[in-house]
Amino acid sequence: MSAPAAPGATQSPVMRAERDRFVALAFCWADVLLELDGDENIVFVAGPAQALIGKKPEDLVGLPLDNVVAEADHKLMHSLLGVARKKGRIEDVAIRLQGARGPTMPLSFAGYKLDDLDGHYFLALRMAQTQRRGKAELKRSGDSNLLEGNSFAEVAGEKLKKAAESGEDASMTLIELPGFGDLKDQLGEDQGKELANTIGVYLRANSLDGDSAGEVADGRYSLIHSHDVDIQDLERQIGDAAKDFDPKGEGLKVDSATVEVDAASDISEEDLANSLIYTINRFRDSDTKKFSLHDLSQNLSTLMSEATESVNSFKRIIAEKAFDVAFQPIIDVMTGEIHHYEALARFHKDVNASPYETITFAEETGLIHDFDLAMANKVMEWLSNTPRNSTASVAVNVSGHSVGDISYVTGLHQLLKQNLWAQGRLLFEITESARMDDLKGANKFIQNLRSGGYGVCLDDFGAGAANFEYLSTLEIDVVKLDGPVIHNAFRAPKGAAFLKALAGLCRELGVETIGEQIDDKAGLDFIRKSGIQYVQGYLFGKPDTDIKKFASHGKDHLFPSRKLSSF
Repeated sequence: MSAPAAPGATQSPVMRAERDRFVALAFCWADVLLELDGDENIVFVAGPAQALIGKKPEDLVGLPLDNVVAEADHKLMHSLLGVARKKGRIEDVAIRLQGARGPTMPLSFAGYKLDDLDGHYFLALRMAQTQRRGKAELKRSGDSNLLEGNSFAEVAGEKLKKAAESGEDASMTLIELPGFGDLKDQLGEDQGKELANTIGVYLRANSLDGDSAGEVADGRYSLIHSHDVDIQDLERQIGDAAKDFDPKGEGLKVDSATVEVDAASDISEEDLANSLIYTINRFRDSDTKKFSLHDLSQNLSTLMSEATESVNSFKRIIAEKAFDVAFQPIIDVMTGEIHHYEALARFHKDVNASPYETITFAEETGLIHDFDLAMANKVMEWLSNTPRNSTASVAVNVSGHSVGDISYVTGLHQLLKQNLWAQGRLLFEITESARMDDLKGANKFIQNLRSGGYGVCLDDFGAGAANFEYLSTLEIDVVKLDGPVIHNAFRAPKGAAFLKALAGLCRELGVETIGEQIDDKAGLDFIRKSGIQYVQGYLFGKPDTDIKKFASHGKDHLFPSRKLSSF
C-alpha cells in the first residue's frame, strides 16, 4: 500500500523513477518504506504502517518524521540523518517507532540521501532481530545504550574484518571524558542518564553502520568508524552537549586517539575480536593521568599486535594439549585424610607467564571456554589411566565465563556422557575470577552436574558481596574460602568470629568448607578452631604432577587421629 505525495510536493519523473527503484529493491528487505523531503517530512509510505504505528499510510504523509519515531530515539534519528547528509547512507541501526500503544519493538533501519533529488531521504525499516544467529545476544550499557566491552569487540571484529576484505577504510578511536563521573553525579540520576544517552547517540551516529560504538568504562568509549568521519567535529559535538547539561556551563574536556587495527586476511574474525577484547580491557584499566591518551593509543597498537600473536600461541597450546596437570591435595583438618585433589594447569617453559596470568589472559580474550574443556579432557584421560580400585577424586576448575558458554557446556556434557564411570571421581570447581551475571543459568548448569553425580565447589569465596548472593542462589556442595580472606581474618581481632560465623552458615546450608593457602601449623590450627572442615596449602606440599607423592604427606603429628590413606 502506498500514499500519494503531499499536496504541493514536487515529484519529477526522475524522482518518481528513483523512488520506484528504491521501493522495488527495498521490498526485498524491508517491512515499511518511507520517503522524506529535505525538511524531514514524510512524502511517501509503503508497507504495513498501520499494523506497526496504528496509522494508515495516507495519514502519515505530510507529518514530520518526529511524529513517527519514538521520542526516546529522536536524537539518534536526527544524528543518523546528519550522518546521511555527510556520507549519503546509513545501514542496519535499531530504531523504535511511536505506535498506538507506545514505542514499537526495535526496527532495523537503513536508508540514503540523494542531493540531486531535492535532498530527499529514502528509508527502509524491518523488524529487527533480537538475537544474533549462532552468537550470544549483544549486551549494552543501560544508560548510554552502547555496546559493552566484549560485545563491542565482537562487533568491531566483524566490522573491521568486513571492511578489510571489501577494501574499505576503517579505524578504531578511543575517547575519554575526564571528569565525566563527577559531572554525572552532580546532575543527579535522571539528567546523568540523559547525558550518557546523548553521548551514546553521537558515538553511534558516527560509528560504522550506526552501531559500532562501545562503552569501555564510565567516561571511556571506543568506536569503529570510516576514515571520512571528522573526529575533531565529534569531539566538539560531545563537548557542546556536555556544556548544555553542566549547570556551570563548563562542559567536559574530550580526548581521543585513533588506533589503526590490522584486519588483514590472515587473521580470523574470531581471533581479531579476541585480541580487541584484550586491548580494550587495557584501555579500561589504564591510568591516563600518567600517560596521555595519544601515548596510550600508540602502546595499544603494539599491544594489539602482541595480543594477536599471544592468541594464536594460546590456541596452539589448547590444540596440542601443550600443558601438564599438577595436583594438590585437600585435607580433612581432623584426620589428615585426603578428601580429593585439585587439578591445576602447568604450562611448558616456552610460556613466559605464570599460570594465573595465562588463565587471566585466556579469560580476557575469550579463549577460556576452549581451555577449560581441554583441561577437563586431560583430567578425564588421567583418571582413565589410574587403577580401577583407586578412590582418588579430582576437582577440575571451571571459569565463571565458561558456565554460560554453550560450546563449553555442550562439549562437557558430551565428555561426561562418554565416561559415565567418572561419576563420584570428578568434581568441578567454579572459579570466581569472572563474575557470573546469569545466576539462574549458572544454577541450572550446576544442578545438571550434581544430578549426574558430580560434586560442585565454589572457589575464591568470601572476597566480595557477590559471594553471599551466590550462596543464597546457587545450590552447591562445597565452598573454598579465599586465601587472602583467611589471612586477613587471622590478623584481625574479630577474624576468628567472622570465619566461625561463615562456617556455621555453610553448615546450616549443608555446604562443606575448604580453607586454602594454609602454609604453616598456625594457619591449620586457626582453620580448625574456626570450624572449617578441609584445608589446602603448601603445608602439605606444593602442586605436583606425581600424585603418589601425597599418599603420605609426612604431617601425621598434626593429626593425632590420622588414618593413613593410600592412592
